[in-house]
Amino acid sequence: MPGMCTEMSTTVSDFEQVKADSRFLRGGIVEGLADPVTGAISDNDGKLLKFHGSYQQDDRDLRDERRRQKLEPAYAFMLRARLPGGVVTPAQWLVFDRIAREYANGSLRITTRQTFQWHGIIKRKLKPTIAAIHQALATTIAACGDVVRNVVSTANPVESPAHAITYAWAAKLSEELAPKTHAYHEIWLDGEQLVGEQAPRGEEGEPLYGTTYLPRKFKIGVAIPPLNDVDVFAQDLGLIAIIEHGQLVGFNVAIGGGMGATHNDASTYPRLADVIGFVPPEQVSAVAEAAVSVQRDWGDRHERKHARLKYTLDRRGVDAFVAELESRLGFALQPARPYRFDHNGDRYGWVEGHDGRWHLTLHIESGRLADVGERRGLTGLRELAKVHTGDFRLTCNQNLIVADVETADRARIDAIVEAHGLDGYRRQSAIRRHAVACVALPTCGLAMAESERYLPQLLPRLEAALERHGLSDAPILLRLSGCPNGCSRPYLGEIALVGRGPGRYDLRLGADFSGQRLNQVYRENVDEATILDTLDPLFARYAAERAQDEGFGDFLLRAGVLAPPPTRSTAATVLA
Repeated sequence: MPGMCTEMSTTVSDFEQVKADSRFLRGGIVEGLADPVTGAISDNDGKLLKFHGSYQQDDRDLRDERRRQKLEPAYAFMLRARLPGGVVTPAQWLVFDRIAREYANGSLRITTRQTFQWHGIIKRKLKPTIAAIHQALATTIAACGDVVRNVVSTANPVESPAHAITYAWAAKLSEELAPKTHAYHEIWLDGEQLVGEQAPRGEEGEPLYGTTYLPRKFKIGVAIPPLNDVDVFAQDLGLIAIIEHGQLVGFNVAIGGGMGATHNDASTYPRLADVIGFVPPEQVSAVAEAAVSVQRDWGDRHERKHARLKYTLDRRGVDAFVAELESRLGFALQPARPYRFDHNGDRYGWVEGHDGRWHLTLHIESGRLADVGERRGLTGLRELAKVHTGDFRLTCNQNLIVADVETADRARIDAIVEAHGLDGYRRQSAIRRHAVACVALPTCGLAMAESERYLPQLLPRLEAALERHGLSDAPILLRLSGCPNGCSRPYLGEIALVGRGPGRYDLRLGADFSGQRLNQVYRENVDEATILDTLDPLFARYAAERAQDEGFGDFLLRAGVLAPPPTRSTAATVLA
């Protein structure tokens, strides 16, 4: 990649030393939690806390006022669950809802990694919150930190029995690749385990991760063509399920995806994963563990912003990585099998499954479930959880599937949905249904601009422009991000805004509708007026000149508005 640093420093980053000295992620967390003088914990312990599923944050809206009053920042903690495949039982939902109301800020937030976040948890409530999650048979360990994060999987229980088998593999990988430290149980659960739980026993160690874990986070996603709702090519390790005659025959393996970047630093960039081969199901665990181990040993531990697998590949070469992977495995990958992705959005409304049960996909704006005005999402889902006999599936597009509903129960589900303002998917514009936004301000410490709070202001203006040109029903992928780190996967949006500063964004255009092409910077560091003035004539041309079923991003390339992207071996090399 142009600008990529090819030489590494001779000293490791400070974070590497913190991990090495942490005694398998303990550090001084216990002492920091017990300190009544401050609502915070130390910086080093804050780094370790991420491995336990939490980020220390403060309310940035209040920073200046509290500084003037000579008060410390309004510290609180974000807590994230590890929910492989985004599957939640009604009993778990009711616990998570109670946590949101009693311990957090009164909302649940569905993330782009198919799990829940709680915001606004004060320090003295952090331990009881984690204990409550544990009692609900869930966990927060490895939801953050330099480990394999929540394993995501296509939120699609409807097509065939093979879909359930594929989800089971995602859950299996999540368990196998989780850290083995005893620290989580010691710190948060007083060393106790649930009945039947595999408790940490004997001599402690991390056979996969070692004492310093990974150089950076490692993301795994499992997609089932033709739906790429997990954006599989944005993952460090992507697994593309190959289903033939209703049977899962294996997975195509893709490596090296990642969305993070830094403004004005050409050595950082988003990257799509490369498809490197195929494995049968019985080999997928070995492949995942070997890929993690190569990155553990080859990743850059000197400069954290170059520590993701994508930079390892571009520094060492994909062929060299595959050769090392196969050497550790003791077998070669098979040639990749044909596949095709049609789209990476969610399918709203009721869909009938192969077994005659029904699944209802609801649109949740920015993934935020709260009671605001006529939309009482938090209460509505609580009422659903009280009567629902199936489960819930969170999606990587921040939406929700009420899954496994009997035909006789559909009317009752619909009534609850409508009564609480959760039926917007029936009336909303196509661009609204395909919009994704990160949290950004006021809680994210990295945010440069608004995202989640800005989306409700921006969408009506975009909808008005699209309506003027007869494009209200045109599905367009819109992604908003408060900074270039890419939690909302903005580089895969047909239209994306990436925050530069208060009210200013890079306007990026030209991704496709299936997550297989990155977009490009079209206007840099511009305000809303410029964004709207720029998009309006492009919408006009799209309305007048588009081919049948041609996506907005595809049109911009075909019409010459954007230059063709560089050719390289990427996601689109093995298509049906």
